[in-house]
Amino acid sequence: MEIKIGIQHTARELNLESNLSAEEVEAAVAAALKDGGVLALTDDKDRKVLVPGEKIAYVELGEPTGRKVGFGAI
Repeated sequence: MEIKIGIQHTARELNLESNLSAEEVEAAVAAALKDGGVLALTDDKDRKVLVPGEKIAYVELGEPTGRKVGFGAI
């Protein structure tokens, strides 16, 4: 699953691919926002991403997009 996290007062967003389901990510985000804790997610390469709950601006969930290789007709 592709996850994009917007962080307050930051021009760039965090992008990561994770093996978690949408429900698991939603539960983790809700817990971080409710408790004012830390959102902790692990990407598909086993790297951990930590974001303070009070700094989360938005979270966008989507299916991973395949990378295009070569030249193709648009």
